[in-house]
Parts: sequence; structure tokens; C-alpha cells
Amino acid sequence: MAEYLFLIIASLVVASAFWVVFSPNLIHSAVSLMFALFSTAALYVFLYADFIAGAQVVIYVGGILVLIIFGVMLTSKIDTPSIASSSANQFIGMLVAFSVFVLQIGVIFNTNWKVGGIGNDDSTVSLVGKLLLTKYLLPFEMISILLLA
Repeated sequence: MAEYLFLIIASLVVASAFWVVFSPNLIHSAVSLMFALFSTAALYVFLYADFIAGAQVVIYVGGILVLIIFGVMLTSKIDTPSIASSSANQFIGMLVAFSVFVLQIGVIFNTNWKVGGIGNDDSTVSLVGKLLLTKYLLPFEMISILLLA
């Protein structure tokens, strides 16, 4: 059952990512980006990385996507956007993208993947919290002061 749910979510990620790229309407592209980002967060849940899944939703869906939608809605000529651009490097870009894809497929099929869940019962949120308040307290406080400034 979990394999089928994973395949459904993975196909949703791929389909919505293609729709982000190939959609002629910017609003449809932004909504499809929302589906892609939420589906990516669901894939993080499958990897037992609940902290990263929550960060994905808060940072990318809650922040970046809202910024993109406001940017799209506040620009002029939203009804007839002109996104067409011709580049002389399209073939080279396609070749590089295909070679990276082949490299990723090779890595995926030649890696010995760990099967099963994580060894302890603690969630990654509690583990990250314990590490931030014990071992990495000084860098955490320095980054918080830097971000505050």
C-alpha cells in the first residue's frame, strides 16, 4: 500500500513540475508549483524527515510561493505575458540536462539503499532541537543574532 502511495505522490511531483514549466498561464504555473512543493514535502515524510517536510511547507510553500504569487498578480500585463525567449544554447542545455539525468539514474540504481525506518523512536524534530540546544548552541545563537541584525 505504501509503495502505491509513494508512486502516486512521485507522479504528482513529476506531473506538476512539468506543468510549472510548460503552462502558458502564469497563475496555473504558480498553482502547479504549490502542488509540486507540497508533494515534495510528502516525499520527505516518506523518508522519515518530518523536520525537513515541515520546513519545506513553511519556507517554500508559505514564503516563496506566496511571494511568487504576489509578484505575478502585481505585475502589469498579466493577461498576455510574453515569456518566449529563443536561445542559441538550447541544444547544449538539453544535452547537459540529459547527461545529469543519466548520471542520477546511474547513482540511483548503483546505491545500496537502507531499507526500513530509522533506528530510534525520536522524531527528527526532537533530535534537531536537542542538537541545537546542546552541541550547536553557540553557532545557533550567533546565526540568530546575525539574522536579527
